[in-house]
Amino acid sequence: MTNNRPKILLIRPDNFSIRGLLAFNWPPLTLLQIAAVTPEKYSVKIVDESFEKVSFNEDVDLVGISFRTLNAPRGYWIADEFRKRGIPVVIGGWHASALPHEAKEHADAVFIGEAESGWKQLLKDFEKGSLKPFYRSDFIEGELIPEPRMEAFHRKTLVYTAQASRGCPYGCEFCSISNSPLGGKKYRIRPVENVVKELEKVKQRIVIFVDPSLSINMSHSKKLFRKLADVNKKFAGFINVKAAFDDDFLKLASDAGFFAFSIGFETFSEGSMEKMKKLPSAVRDYKDAVRRIHDHGIAVLGSFVFGFDGDKKDIFERSVDLMKYIDIDSAGVNILTPFPGTPLFTRLDKENRIITKDWSRYNMKDVVFIPKHMTPEELKEGATYVAKEVFSWKSIINRFMLSLRYGTFISLSSTYWSLAQKTAFRKIWKWL
Repeated sequence: MTNNRPKILLIRPDNFSIRGLLAFNWPPLTLLQIAAVTPEKYSVKIVDESFEKVSFNEDVDLVGISFRTLNAPRGYWIADEFRKRGIPVVIGGWHASALPHEAKEHADAVFIGEAESGWKQLLKDFEKGSLKPFYRSDFIEGELIPEPRMEAFHRKTLVYTAQASRGCPYGCEFCSISNSPLGGKKYRIRPVENVVKELEKVKQRIVIFVDPSLSINMSHSKKLFRKLADVNKKFAGFINVKAAFDDDFLKLASDAGFFAFSIGFETFSEGSMEKMKKLPSAVRDYKDAVRRIHDHGIAVLGSFVFGFDGDKKDIFERSVDLMKYIDIDSAGVNILTPFPGTPLFTRLDKENRIITKDWSRYNMKDVVFIPKHMTPEELKEGATYVAKEVFSWKSIINRFMLSLRYGTFISLSSTYWSLAQKTAFRKIWKWL
């Protein structure tokens, strides 16, 4: 161990597909929260490879790495390189929590679940030179969710990420949040005053709430929105379709400064929604939901997933037509991905429908399983067709012109996110 304060390096491995895209370069919230619960006697530095490559010449005593499935190969390689240099490595995050024994092959210790409550014990073991192979911790309560330690991260970002809650009770088959020791089905809310106190300190003018949904506990969100009105920032977040039918929720959100909501429409096939255990958000209600949100001057970013067992070959052209019909401002186009740890992965693996366990392909743009009503190639081609239609210049301009009726800011929001996602589309699908 080096002299003076022991040095900890926390790393989020690179997502090469969108690296350098300003719109998606958000602060690494998980690592910032780990830094927040690290005792002051440690020096903590965070490296997010979305901004900079990790240096193996760092003078550090302990390395912590957190990643999702897509970045597991890169994360493991980084871990191996530091261990070759005699530096102990701890691995945590979504993927490691789902496959801890795989992660252990590349680490001195693996943290399963939310690390805040067990991190200090791990550090005590590290000081004694007796790291355990695995650490597990229970879900922390909402009032204990820490405020990020921003001084550990030395990069400027356009947006700030905040968290008003953790967990999701819905348990969708494909969801890596509700089915993971990170997040989980136990829904917990942060005290409103804690969230507001945090946001009053940040310099960024745009704040993205990364909660699975701000509409799980409408009462809590309404209290939060009332307080956010005095913070003087612009906000975005994720909601369910049902929130669009609560005018009080939308008015408070608009008054607070929300400029966009992302909604997981997922699919236009009601049969697929039922099979995937989605909430009963009827397709016929989507247009009315989008209109109601627009009436409050808020843009709608729709998220769509292709490849559910109920999806047939006609889903792609039908989806493009319906996306235009419901007047969303931008869209995320994804291919269903069975992430390890989800019931979907377990089911498809049992049915021998998993094509590959090359985790770098679990990017929601490659097909890693055998669809039920089409070939993998047809699913890939269909999703690519939808993405090209959504992010064509003609579509972006049409959405901009349509959004003018809802006000200047929503028009700018719509255009900004469409152009940002068009850039991401080019990067992510560049091998096509």
